[in-house]
Amino acid sequence: MLFYASEKYPVEDSYLKYISEHGGMANAFTSSEHTNYYFDVNPDSFEEALDRFAQFFVKPLMSADATMREIKAVDSENQKNLLSDVWRLNQLRKHLSSEDHPYHKFSTGNWETLEVRPKAKGLDTRHELIKFYNEHYSSNLMHLVVYSKESVDKIQGLVENKFQDIRNTDRNHFRFPGQPCTSEHLQILVRAVPIKQGHKLRIGWPITPSIHHYKEAPGRYISHLIGHESEGSLFYILKTLGWATSLAAGEGDWTLDYSFFEVTVDLTDSGHEHMQDVVGLLFKYINLLQQSGASKWIFDELSAVCEVTFHYQDKVPPIDYVVTVATNMETYPPQDWLVGKSLPSNFSPEIIQMTLNELSPKTVRIFWESKQFEGKTDMVEPWYGTAYSIEKINESIIQDWILSAPEENLHLPAPNVFIPTDLPLKDAQEAKFPVLLRKSSYSTLWYKPDTMFSTPKAFVKIYFNCPHASSSPESEVLTDIFTRLLLDYLNEYAYYAQVAGLDYGINHTESGFEVTVVGYNHKLRILLETIFQKIAQFKVKPDRFSVIKEMVTKEYHNNKFLQPFQLAMYYCSLILQDQTWPWMEELEVLPHLEAEDLAKFVPMMLSRTFLECYIAGNIESNEAGSMIQYIEDVFFKGSNPICQPLFPSQHLTNRVVKLEKGKNYVYSNQGLNPSDANSCLVHYIQVHRDDFLMNVKLQLLALIAKQPAFHQLRTVEQLGYITALLRRNDFGIHGVQFIIQSSVKGPKYIDLRVESFLQMFESKLYEMTSDQFKNNVNALIDMKLEKHKNLKEESGFYWREISDGTLKFDRREAEVAALRLLTQQELIDFFNENIKAGAPRKKTLSVRVYGSLHAPELKEETSESAEPHIVHIDDIFSFRRSQPVYGSFKGGFVQMKL
Repeated sequence: MLFYASEKYPVEDSYLKYISEHGGMANAFTSSEHTNYYFDVNPDSFEEALDRFAQFFVKPLMSADATMREIKAVDSENQKNLLSDVWRLNQLRKHLSSEDHPYHKFSTGNWETLEVRPKAKGLDTRHELIKFYNEHYSSNLMHLVVYSKESVDKIQGLVENKFQDIRNTDRNHFRFPGQPCTSEHLQILVRAVPIKQGHKLRIGWPITPSIHHYKEAPGRYISHLIGHESEGSLFYILKTLGWATSLAAGEGDWTLDYSFFEVTVDLTDSGHEHMQDVVGLLFKYINLLQQSGASKWIFDELSAVCEVTFHYQDKVPPIDYVVTVATNMETYPPQDWLVGKSLPSNFSPEIIQMTLNELSPKTVRIFWESKQFEGKTDMVEPWYGTAYSIEKINESIIQDWILSAPEENLHLPAPNVFIPTDLPLKDAQEAKFPVLLRKSSYSTLWYKPDTMFSTPKAFVKIYFNCPHASSSPESEVLTDIFTRLLLDYLNEYAYYAQVAGLDYGINHTESGFEVTVVGYNHKLRILLETIFQKIAQFKVKPDRFSVIKEMVTKEYHNNKFLQPFQLAMYYCSLILQDQTWPWMEELEVLPHLEAEDLAKFVPMMLSRTFLECYIAGNIESNEAGSMIQYIEDVFFKGSNPICQPLFPSQHLTNRVVKLEKGKNYVYSNQGLNPSDANSCLVHYIQVHRDDFLMNVKLQLLALIAKQPAFHQLRTVEQLGYITALLRRNDFGIHGVQFIIQSSVKGPKYIDLRVESFLQMFESKLYEMTSDQFKNNVNALIDMKLEKHKNLKEESGFYWREISDGTLKFDRREAEVAALRLLTQQELIDFFNENIKAGAPRKKTLSVRVYGSLHAPELKEETSESAEPHIVHIDDIFSFRRSQPVYGSFKGGFVQMKL
């Protein structure tokens, strides 16, 4: 509500409009104990933005009309969450707590709580809102963080000037001492029915909040051990038994007064049948920790990792930094505002033991989720309608589970060999952009030393382009299972590397798979070589294949429960991107695939491959070359090589469907979840193939239109909480898309409202003054000139150029140069030719997903006769085959002139 207007700036939405037009963004969130408001903006506009921001807390205007619209926005947000298992099960845990405690309450709000119930009690929501504001928004309860390039003295002067009028009513912090759970809510086993397939076990205990001992870090120490995944860990044992696919441990909901420690396990079908054994093994591991006592060497190791992480932390976007520090100021003494709980330093066996002792059968809460409980429950949570039942379990029952659990060799982790100790910065040649370091029939290597961030870290990406990996739905699924099995095989060894700040991933891609390793360079090569040895020596373990196949099958089934906006975006990609297979076909082939199929497939997939490689960071060029030489030796050399180079005809490219000018393509379909009332429209306008001048015209237009679109379609017309105008880039083919999810109106109506907005926006574009145009141009230039924050972000930017084949490493500089020459008339001409409603060159694709509320409208739409410029897509694949495609940028590799 505060974002709408203030007495000093009464024009509604002027705050967000100003922020957006000056290259920034703004948002706010409410957690258990505080609300956090934040924004960022280009430096030249900071002072006015800060003034507008400060007025929220001086004299906001909360009009009756705006209040009603915001109630509807909150209700729309709640509508999108109703079928989300995360929200549903979180509220169930809150529901099963003391009704007298704030933790028990509904955590978001909806039409019922904000409009219907207040009215029934004779209350005016707006008056209650103003009353709440006056009671709680006092300056003595506020903390402010300002991050700017100006001097501290100037910032202090700005803050004193802008924020001095905030009232101080000397309020006390709202506190509610005591635990949310009485004995009634402890020692319970709750069976709950989720929306999605899969079985999940959440074991939780109320504990003393670790925040009171953040230097001793008992919660971090215990979660490090219970959540460990190395040989001998709880997860390793559960995985070996075929009972679990993931495990996470740590403090969940917490405040200064209460906290819950939770262990969450994703169970296999077999694990679901052995739930009691899983809980028994967890308590066995907790007993092991309690009996062995806190270990100083483990604490010291954890402390050393935290210290290295803090000292060499990546720079984060300023907007994230100010949110973190403002939150820290609520909790920590001033000397730790910047550090928070990042540096545990006081080893206290007593405090760790105290928290361990709280993980007791006497206070446990077990939440067990599975579709198999459908029809077997007798209670319903009121806010989300989750079906559940409760059973009391006493200490002796859990002792029986512990005794009957299998005898397994649970033990503590070994010392971590991956903790980096050699952290000097290497001499780097000055290199503004990546260079093509080597090229052969086997691979290309792009290389860029770190000359910007001065951290002992590296980034390595190796992309296996394998034509056989994506030749059919079967091969797509087998490649997916292959990459997951690799991660599965590596896990207990490579988990140590992850703990030590060396992250890795193996991901299935459009035409193969890619290996990414990022983190401290000291021991990166050891991990990298282990990964490639695992790939080279890959063998299918039938028991692990069965577990992964089961997991993949459930994930594919759960696509039916995608949010409508996710489904609409998926259809959009399926229509536009040639040679992609629908997940429905992949789900159809899954049941027939066996371990022997994968064993035959992997050698064939690897038999022809080409490696695209990017190495950056604190690595010298000869080291980078040596890494790729090693990989080539493993895969391409020897008497019986695993891989052969690709034939020239086999280099796969990503091709994008070229829509016809002057046509409006429409694809309509029913939502896959009959229980979901929400509908969605993705209104995509395809514009051009990558070109600096065209790019900046599209970017500038999107920047100017973004906030007006949000204001009109969401704030004013209240079409839906999810409302966005975004640029889209499919392998170098650029466009813009409106995404609107709604339970209020159907997709066809929303499509008309988008067209209506474009007509309204046309007049705004013509009315724009030359100063406003220049401000928008300068805002976009400032955004482009913003430096990369860290190696990972920079590497992501350059890898996109390599993987798309565009190789325009100087993109930002070239686009800034194009922007500086752009005229207002050129932008208007661009809009008139490509975006304007009815523009002769306009190419539109409307993807309409109809939810249950609007299903009858879909039948009406299909029976209507089509207008001449509208093309209804009935079959995606017939349409795709009949359309021309854009040329790919990956026609061949060229060395950039630097």
